Amino acid sequence: MTLPILVLNCGSSSLKAAVIAADGGHLADVHVEDPADITVAVGSLIDTLLARPDLVAGFAAVGHRVVHGGERFTVPTRIDAGVEGAIEALIPLAPLHNPPALAGIRAARARLPSIPHVAVFDTSFHSTLPRRAREYALPRALATRLGLRRYGFHGTSHAYVAGAAAHFLGAPLGRLRLITCHLGAGASVTAVEAGRSVETSMGLTPLEGLVMAKRSGDLDPGVVLAMWRSGLTLEEVSRLLDGQSGLLGLTGSADMREVERRAAEGDDSSRLALLIYAHRVRKYIGAYAAVMGGVDGIVFTGGIGENSAVVRHRIAQRLEFLGADLDEDRNRDAKVGAGQRVAEISSAHARCPLLVVATDEQAAIATATRELIEGAAPMLDRTAQIPVAVSARHLHLTRESVEALFGAGRTLTPGRPLSQPGQFAAEETVTLVGPAGRLEHVRIIGPERAADQVEISRTDEYTLGVDAPVRESGDLANTPGIRVEGPAGAVTLKAGVICALRHIHMNPDDARRLGVANGDTVDVHIETAGRNLTFGEVRVRVSDAFLLEMHVDTDEANAAGIPGAAHGVLESVERSARLTRRR
Repeated sequence: MTLPILVLNCGSSSLKAAVIAADGGHLADVHVEDPADITVAVGSLIDTLLARPDLVAGFAAVGHRVVHGGERFTVPTRIDAGVEGAIEALIPLAPLHNPPALAGIRAARARLPSIPHVAVFDTSFHSTLPRRAREYALPRALATRLGLRRYGFHGTSHAYVAGAAAHFLGAPLGRLRLITCHLGAGASVTAVEAGRSVETSMGLTPLEGLVMAKRSGDLDPGVVLAMWRSGLTLEEVSRLLDGQSGLLGLTGSADMREVERRAAEGDDSSRLALLIYAHRVRKYIGAYAAVMGGVDGIVFTGGIGENSAVVRHRIAQRLEFLGADLDEDRNRDAKVGAGQRVAEISSAHARCPLLVVATDEQAAIATATRELIEGAAPMLDRTAQIPVAVSARHLHLTRESVEALFGAGRTLTPGRPLSQPGQFAAEETVTLVGPAGRLEHVRIIGPERAADQVEISRTDEYTLGVDAPVRESGDLANTPGIRVEGPAGAVTLKAGVICALRHIHMNPDDARRLGVANGDTVDVHIETAGRNLTFGEVRVRVSDAFLLEMHVDTDEANAAGIPGAAHGVLESVERSARLTRRR
């Protein structure tokens, strides 16, 4: 018999627990408000659950929700004394959340010492934030010393509903741009591009971002200084922003249902609160659509997002320019839960679906815990040497572009053959011209393709003055264009400039041997003379036409001290979603 997973979520004012079966079903759900002592409450809860006839055999493991993992914890982690100490060291970054989580961990480990305990961190999903979204504009030495950067929260929920939305839409998560809105007592919005968090509304702490039940969300820092200068202590300011603001501060109630009721009866402060709440969410949705260059789906989840048709209606107003057209009947009738996890509330002709998804953080934590303790995924081969090659700036051209640049009837002249079968570095080169500068003698890779594509490095971006997104080859929607000059003419590309997502080419035999599959994201460790480096977010690409080789660009090669060729080994893997149902 496969034993279930016990999931514990010890918060600042409540204790939540769930027992999750191997198939993801909930065998038990427990919610204790304001426990007087977390240690006593956890011990009592475990004893009560183990007294049930269906749970007397015990649990396979305990999965613990931990709000803040800092920079260290970016994946689910088996808990030992060292991990406990590291979570304790992170308390200054989450003073309201990490202490009860740590108390719950210690109580559960003391009560169930013979089974594995796993920490799943709210911040880990956001470890993929690019630097431009992660860093505050503060003096670097100070920010580094104090760990002042954006971490993001609700990551387990955002990851779960993004995957559920992709499944519902019948599209690979790696090809989608989603905006996920977790709207509950705490609230946040995340831009999920190619399955990765690239922007999120919460920052160093859960205070940043949206209006919440009791939190203010975004503020001019001068407001904090003004309150302090008025005579409030820092502790009083902290309590005010984290527990007396938001809906509570605007209306006297932290319950959105009560706010909606009062607004319907004509209460002006409640009507204003609804306007502010929806405006803030809508503003983030628009901003994140701009960040990703478009959006393929907008998802509502959390207690408010799943249950309030009024709030969803107000947020969706004026989103038609994104192709997100709300169907009022669908919105009013939408019900999600254990029986139906996803409901579409957009109109039949909407280009951008609006979805309501019932989040299940407990099931997600249980799945992550089970995968870690059972090694459910294929075993990685962490010894096999993977050749690493440096891919310098280059471009792929269509037949039409080749003739425009080099003359009618001209074809590419094969030069040096490349490692991937059938590909070659052409003798011909061109000049790239951007708003800020030029790059000459850029090599063309043949043979010709169906679409023009220019692959550059981050350094090249600054030289040319373009903002190229990190994309897989062929994923060219909403990418910038550039002018290409050749000896016989010039072509102005409207799109096609990317920084190539680092990737590994391999054939199916290689994939089976290495324990990975097409679309997986892996970490690869490369050892060079004095510059050892682990590259994260390396996409696996599998085809019968490929030979085993990892490609990095010149900036990445310089960072690792790669002289021109090297070898790497796999360190970890994030499995790609497996699709079984279409919209």
